[in-house]
Amino acid sequence: MSDFDLRDLDAFIAVARTRNFRRAALEQRVSVSSLSQRLRDMEERLGVRLMNRTTRSVALTEAGELLLARVGPAMCDVGDALDQVRGLRDVPSGRLRINAPPPAIDLVLAPMVAPFLQRYPQIDLEIVAESSFIDIVDAGFDAGVRYGEHLAQDMIAVSLGPPQRYVVVASPQYVARHGRPKHPRDLLDHTCIRTRFGSGVMQDWEFEKAGRAIKVAPPAKLVATYLGLAIKAVYDGLGFWLTFEGYVREAIQSGALVSVLDDWCAPFPGPFLYYPSRRQLPPALGAFIAFVAEWRKQERRRDRAP
Repeated sequence: MSDFDLRDLDAFIAVARTRNFRRAALEQRVSVSSLSQRLRDMEERLGVRLMNRTTRSVALTEAGELLLARVGPAMCDVGDALDQVRGLRDVPSGRLRINAPPPAIDLVLAPMVAPFLQRYPQIDLEIVAESSFIDIVDAGFDAGVRYGEHLAQDMIAVSLGPPQRYVVVASPQYVARHGRPKHPRDLLDHTCIRTRFGSGVMQDWEFEKAGRAIKVAPPAKLVATYLGLAIKAVYDGLGFWLTFEGYVREAIQSGALVSVLDDWCAPFPGPFLYYPSRRQLPPALGAFIAFVAEWRKQERRRDRAP
């Protein structure tokens, strides 16, 4: 098989189907002489005659009939497969796999999912929640989502959303009993709810004000790896919790939770979608990138609206 290519078989099938070298040459967009030479070379390599031809007719030999019967359907399958792959350029379809940390999924990606899939019904979307940084190419993902400080330098990055910020919250009952911290270090004297990531890391709480950054590691009365547990604990008055503002914005507005140290909680850039290369993007990924750009424009228009 190493001394054949698809053009040899395609030429043979064209002549076998039309029984005419001139018509087959027109289909193949080659000269009659070059087509005839390709068939002679093919027979020479096989060591068997495939066709009997005269100046007026072409007839398949037994070997030619056998080859046509076996190769003809296979070449049709190859043609259909290539047409299907080319069609992906026109109608985005297939599977799109994205790896993202849970907060980016909950607060940024989740609202996009239904509108995106409604626009592109032939795309199957898989979003895997993972906090640790991974090699998305090695793990079989089309793209990943991370915050700026964790992006690899060789990746293309697209902003997924506006700036975000952390907030420190507690129940009104806890604040009434234990008071309101005025400085991040005051948290060291309070009961706190902290999060441990899948990697085993329990990150310090970071604060910034007027260009001054402070990290504290408050005592953890509860360490939670599950978001739902942390939320329930803070509502139940267990202590202070550092979390994304998006998780508790409505609770703060309603008074169900109290935020403290707001002047120490500076905004930071939102998450980025990242992927290896702009060259020959998978159609489903290209569609998602275009969708994100349009979504972000709509967000900005909503933010500017009075």
